[in-house]
Amino acid sequence: MNYIGSTLPDFKVKAFQHGEVQSLTATDLKGHWSVLFFYPADFSFVCPTELGDLAEHYAAFKDQDAEIYSVSEDTEFVHQAWHEQSPEVGQVEYPMIADPAGDLARHYGVLDEDAGQAYRGVFILDPAGAVRSYTINDMGIGRNATEILRTLTAAQFVAEHGDRVCPANWHPGEATLQPGTKLVGKI
Repeated sequence: MNYIGSTLPDFKVKAFQHGEVQSLTATDLKGHWSVLFFYPADFSFVCPTELGDLAEHYAAFKDQDAEIYSVSEDTEFVHQAWHEQSPEVGQVEYPMIADPAGDLARHYGVLDEDAGQAYRGVFILDPAGAVRSYTINDMGIGRNATEILRTLTAAQFVAEHGDRVCPANWHPGEATLQPGTKLVGKI
C-alpha cells in the first residue's frame, strides 16, 4: 500500500515522556509536523542507538516545528524502565508511544505479526496528519536522524513552495528545481 497522503487513524495510546505517562490521540499529533519513528523493541541492540541519535538531534527537529514520537509494541512501563536503565535512551525527551495492541503499527503496515514487533518505519506527517514521506527498513537496519531531519525539511519546503522541488541531497539554502519542459534533458 502507498501511504503518501494517508491520514492518521483515530487512536488513543499511552506514552512515556519526562518521567510521566500521558495519553495521546490523533488530535495531539496535528497542528505541527510529526515524525512517527517505529522500532522493534525496548531493551534491544540497534534501537537504543537510533533513539539516542534522535535525542541528539531533537532540538533541531523542534526548531523545524516537528515532534518526534518513537513507537514500539512495548508498554509505557517498559519504556520508563528502559529510559531509566539505558544511558542512550535516558537522553530521550520526546514521547515514547506504547502500542502493545499493534494498532498504529498495523495501520502503517509495519507490524510483523509473527514477531509482535514493528519494522523500522519512519513516517513524516504534515500538520494535518497526512503522510508526506515514509521509509521502512528491516529489523537489523538502523536509521540516521540527520537524513530524517533533511527529509522533513525538504517536505516542509515543498509544502510551502508547491512550484519548487528538492533534488537529491538538498539542504536548506541550496538550489531547488522548478519542474517544467525547460529542464527536460538538462539535468
